[in-house]
Amino acid sequence: MSMKALAAKARDLTAAYGHLEGEALLRPLIEEVFKGKLALVSSFGTESAVLLHQIAQIDPSLPVLFVNTRKLFGETLRYRRTLEQRLGLTGIRELSPTPEAEATHDKDGVLWRADNLACCDFRKVKVLDAGLAPFDAWITGRKRYQASTRIELPLFEAADGRIKINPLAGWDRADVEDYLDRYDLPRHPLEEDGYPSIGCMPCTDRVAPGEDIRAGRWRGQEKTECGIHLPLSPINS
Repeated sequence: MSMKALAAKARDLTAAYGHLEGEALLRPLIEEVFKGKLALVSSFGTESAVLLHQIAQIDPSLPVLFVNTRKLFGETLRYRRTLEQRLGLTGIRELSPTPEAEATHDKDGVLWRADNLACCDFRKVKVLDAGLAPFDAWITGRKRYQASTRIELPLFEAADGRIKINPLAGWDRADVEDYLDRYDLPRHPLEEDGYPSIGCMPCTDRVAPGEDIRAGRWRGQEKTECGIHLPLSPINS
């Protein structure tokens, strides 16, 4: 599908479903619009349990793509297993860079220190792009309140040949907290230790009270996104 046609589809979806959010939005997309061609991409971070719980109520076998960069906190890997068992999720697909890619791009495992853009590109962006190949659309957990780069986040986007769906775009932190409490969902074990946003271990720092929740990601650098939510560069497309 051309980008023009994909953009038109995003507009049509917004017109049809733009008044919905969360589970009410997800159900028709999973069961009808993108049946068999839709995946949730989850980092199993501090807010991930909301969407994972919502899809579990609709279809616990829905594909959940989890990018294991092999640089994640052990707590994140354990949290993934906790939520998988608690919610009965049967569609989790763990995606990682191949040993060959690691040998080529990061033989010593410290590329993050010299060039974190390149590290994210081969450990996350390329890996996820390959994992998304069978799907026409994917669900993200992004929200407008999380960062200045997300303030105008729409419910539906046309990006890199697919539709991206942001069911919680309009939620704020209080909405997330209320949902986690209402359904007694387990929290990421690092949240209490000052990590409100969690990525790879070498590039994630604690956040001080009053700071932006993503201030600990790539601390002290201009970088605010790993690249998954940026347009693919020609080299990747």
